Amino acid sequence: MWSSAFSAARIIVLDAPPLMALTARFLLAGLIGVALARALGQSWHLTPAQWRATLIFGLCQNALYLGLNFVAMQWVEASLTAIIASTMPLLVALIGWVFLRERLPWAGIAGLIAGFVGVAVIMGGRFGGEGADPLGMALCLAGALALAVATQMVRGAASGGNVLMIVGLQMLVGAAILIGPALAFETFEVAWSGKLVAAFLYVTLVPGLAATWVWFVLVRRIGAVRAATYHFLNPFFGVAVAALVLGEALRPLDGVGVVIVMAGILAVQLARVAPRPPAPAPHLPPRA
Repeated sequence: MWSSAFSAARIIVLDAPPLMALTARFLLAGLIGVALARALGQSWHLTPAQWRATLIFGLCQNALYLGLNFVAMQWVEASLTAIIASTMPLLVALIGWVFLRERLPWAGIAGLIAGFVGVAVIMGGRFGGEGADPLGMALCLAGALALAVATQMVRGAASGGNVLMIVGLQMLVGAAILIGPALAFETFEVAWSGKLVAAFLYVTLVPGLAATWVWFVLVRRIGAVRAATYHFLNPFFGVAVAALVLGEALRPLDGVGVVIVMAGILAVQLARVAPRPPAPAPHLPPRA
């Protein structure tokens, strides 16, 4: 679901102003999410940690990460955007290792190096070509960094219930933040088509609402580190969906780079998974 969001977003930003489209997407998804949450009996009386997560993710994930990606995709292909965005788990591990002094085994360090080398291989093969604008790629990287910082700041915020309510409210926070820049810097010029409407509804309901809810549930069930292991699939699916849906070209270096990035992300995430403590020895009664 997340990998397909880049191709759907690319369709939208080529025919509509990106920030206005994103604001409308957040507003619609947020209202639907809050309404469904209320229908399920969830409360908007969140814990302080949940409110903090809602505000931080509304700013960093929705306004910054997605806002910068939507703007960038006017000039950057969906496949390249997906690859850059997939570095988020690498950035999370890098921030934790360098700034928070978190332990990272040698396998994780090797994975970090491999992941960034893979991205460099892909970007080097595309740099300056069609669909690889340098400013756009910089915006994508800045967005991934914003999401990585937010992920480090709100660990454990998925606990406490009201998951769908949190998802809906953070969408509304994103809409509230983006409406100002959208009105200030964009004009409402839309090339209406059935394809545009379908892409907007899809990116609003599937990657936006459903996938975010699934992610929060997954994090609560198996933990953030183990859940993030599945990010290693995003480069492959992002490139594949863009090729199938948008007809974007597959370059030889793309395949090499994607494999390296996927291996790097998987190595980092597996290295960060804490080993389970051994089961306690059974208590045996003393011998008579």
